Amino acid sequence: MASWTGVKGSIAAFCALFISANTAIPAQAGSSPWMQTGSVTSQPIGHYEFCQKHKGECSVKSKTSVAPRVTERGWATIRQVNAAVNREITPVTDQELFGRDEVWSYPQDAGDCEDFVLEKRKRLMRKGFSPSELLITVVRKPDGEGHAVLTVRTAQGDFVLDNLENGVRLWTQTPYRYLKRQASFNSGRWVTIDNGAEVVVGSVGN
Repeated sequence: MASWTGVKGSIAAFCALFISANTAIPAQAGSSPWMQTGSVTSQPIGHYEFCQKHKGECSVKSKTSVAPRVTERGWATIRQVNAAVNREITPVTDQELFGRDEVWSYPQDAGDCEDFVLEKRKRLMRKGFSPSELLITVVRKPDGEGHAVLTVRTAQGDFVLDNLENGVRLWTQTPYRYLKRQASFNSGRWVTIDNGAEVVVGSVGN
């Protein structure tokens, strides 16, 4: 059992990152700031293999809850982690790094989009963010290529951390078609994103 000192430290860290009346990043008008998730769907093979090596990270179950409101300090932490990982990790394909596709792993100094996501998720959890609010998300880029980003669930909306973009954007302000993401209730399960195509349509006119 954690000591009271450790518990107080955890609570203080949580309150520093969440529970603020201030909205640091405005939601885009005309479309939902939150992804609408649907049924449980297939787990990407790369994530499945990652989970075989990191079982503890893929068995976190959380009660369904309203996403917390992020404080100014929380947003600063999110932006800092996104920019730092983008700066420190050199983008390379799995073929170049491992000689095969779909290898999800924590990067040392190089990796592909999934590896960027895993590293950002790990760092944000160390900063006090909950696993249920940090969700690996699979999207399709405008050129049809698959891509992975990290979705941060907040009361202000779902925000995206992307290795192709240092800015932290509301998901509706990105050019992607959203396909599926980790379930907030179980880090080893995945769910569909039912309104993912609406974002692409909305982005065209922006």
